Order: sequence, then structure tokens, then C-alpha cells
Amino acid sequence: MDFNVKKLASDAGVFFTRAVQFTEEKLGQAEKTELDPHLENLITRADGTKNWTEKILRQTEVLLQPNPTISLSPGARIEEYIYDKLDKKLPSKATNAELLGQYMLEAANDFGPVTPYGSTLITVGEYQKRLGGAEREFLHTSATTFLTPLRNFLEGDWRTISKERRLLENRRLDLDICKARLKKAKQAEAKAAAAPDFQETRPRNYVLSASASALLSEEVDKSEHELRVAQTEFDRQAEVTRLLLEGISSTHLNHLRCLHDFAEAQATYYAQCHHYMQDLQRELNRCANAVGAPLPPAAVCPNPVSSAFLSGQSSPGATVSTSSGQRPSTLAMEQTQLPVTGARKAKVLYDYDAHDSSELSLLADELITVYTVPGMDPDWLIGERGNEKGKVPVTYLELLS
Repeated sequence: MDFNVKKLASDAGVFFTRAVQFTEEKLGQAEKTELDPHLENLITRADGTKNWTEKILRQTEVLLQPNPTISLSPGARIEEYIYDKLDKKLPSKATNAELLGQYMLEAANDFGPVTPYGSTLITVGEYQKRLGGAEREFLHTSATTFLTPLRNFLEGDWRTISKERRLLENRRLDLDICKARLKKAKQAEAKAAAAPDFQETRPRNYVLSASASALLSEEVDKSEHELRVAQTEFDRQAEVTRLLLEGISSTHLNHLRCLHDFAEAQATYYAQCHHYMQDLQRELNRCANAVGAPLPPAAVCPNPVSSAFLSGQSSPGATVSTSSGQRPSTLAMEQTQLPVTGARKAKVLYDYDAHDSSELSLLADELITVYTVPGMDPDWLIGERGNEKGKVPVTYLELLS
């Protein structure tokens, strides 16, 4: 108990001394040791990295949050806390698309799966569940390859950097205190030498004057020793802090790789969604033709811009002007449509499994020959690989010049 009281009193004294010192520095009444300009630049850069990493992490979490209302509820937070303490993985929750698909399937069973409305609900519900599965995979990949490294930096590396920066600030304050103490000791010694307090006409007073001078000289020597020790500790802590701050460059490189992985996962997810929606449109058209009620033109999916066009065949700063009566989807179709004659090489971006015998299965990174034929759907090409031939989706390809 006595130890705690003494420690509390000591901490209170240090806090009061620091407060007085900070106030005097702000008012210009105390000397302040300035950091090296290179170290100051590193600190500024590190603060910017920390602030922007927090903002990017927070906004990415908002973007990837599948069910904000459910996830922010007290029950969900308690469940997440329990799984974290047990060091177990939190079970993945159903996405909004999967929930919608499940409701559609249940509604179809209620309305009758053989009715036109019920059978269409089943078709759309199945594809909604596929979209939800692709979304869940995208969320998992993004959390693993992008969010986790950012969070590890803030909760690990940045805490270490902050701790060492606080130590450096304390070493700087200690150094300034030692400088002020030495300055006062030298002023007292100089004052005593210029105007001694004792008359040296009597032997006793001469002894007292000599003793006082010796004490002042000893105080100066002691202050100089403390200043050397404080300067050494400050330099050592400044070097440790500098090494940690220079590691921010490697952090940027790591976050750059994570950013590429996130963009790739996002591109894969949107390509899968587009492919599923194309399949859904074909299913709906087939069902509508079977009952003799074709879908309206507005229900047809717009033609996407091909991956070859997105990968940079036009300059990044180029702008495309369209007339008021021209639709963007028409322009995209004109840019992605191949000549009727001639063949081109194409690189496969993602794996693709053929849905029927008219399509060609693809493997990522392989090269195939593609061409188009008159009257063919602009979203598809004819692909050839050796003796194999079949239709392939444009969004899975990068056309090579």
C-alpha cells in the first residue's frame, strides 16, 4: 500500500512537472530541443499513413458490410466477442442476395412451382443465391487479403511506433530539464564568483566561501553529467524511432500488394455477377418463349464493355463524346464487337465451366483463338483450342492485338 501511494505521488509530480514544462514551451519561456528534420518528415509521413489507413479501412468495411443492421446489433457484437475470445472463426452469415433467393424459393412453393410465376420465382431465386455465394466469396477474399493487413498495421505496427514516439518525447523533456538545470547551476556559480556572499577578511568566512564555491562547482559537474546521460538516451531513442518510422515504406509496399489483390477480387466478383445475369436472361427468355410471352426489350441486359477495352486500349485520360440520342450501351457494343472475318488471340482471365455442349470450358491464363460470326450475340465469341471449339463469354477474355 505504501509503495502504491509513493508511486502515485511520484506520477502526480512528474505529470505536474511535464504540464509546467509544456506550458513554458508554448509561451516561449523554456528551451525546447528540436528533432532532426529527417525525423520530423518521417513522423509527418507516418501520421498521414495512419490517418488515411483508418479512413480507407473504415470505408471499405462499410462497402463490404453485407447486413449492417444485423451486424451492428448488440447480439451480433456479443457473438463476435465470444468467438474472438475462443479464438474461433465467426460463422459466415447469409448475404442479402442469398436471403432474397431463399424468400423467392419459399414463395414459389407457396404459389405453386408449376405456375408461370412460381417457376420464374424459382429460376430467379436460384440465380440470386448464386449471386449471394459469389458475394460471400468476395467478402471473404477482401477481408483476408485487404482488411486484415490494414487492421494488423493499425493494431500492431502503429501501436509499437506510438509507444516509441512517446518514449522519445519523454527523453526530449528529460533532456530539456537537464539543460535548464545546468544553465541555472552555471548562472549561480558565475554569480557567486562575481559577488561572494562572505567577506574573506576572517579565516572562518574564507572557509565558508570556499565551501560554497566547491558546492556550486560540484552542482555544475553533476548537471553536466546528467546532461550527457540524457543526451545519450535521447539519441538512442531517436535512432530507434527513426528505424521504425522508416519501415513505413515497406508498409506501403505491402498495402500496395493488398490493394492489387482487392481490385482483382472485385473484378472477379463483378465478372461472375455479369455472367450469372446473362445466364438468367437466357433462362427468362427461354421460359417466356415457351409460354409465348417474350420479354420487353428493356429487360435485356446491356452489353458490357469488354475486358480488352478496360485493360487500356484507349488512353486513361481519353473521353468519349456521345450524341444526345446515342445510348452508352450501344457505344460499348461497337467498341467490343470483332470483325466478321479473321481471328485473334485472346488470354483467358478466369476459369469458366461450359454449361452445355455448345460452349467451351476455359482455364485462367491460357491462350485461345477467337472470332465471331454474323448474327452472333455480341457478348459471346467462338473460341478454338486445338481441336476443341465452342462459344466463350467476352468478359472472361482479354483480346490481344
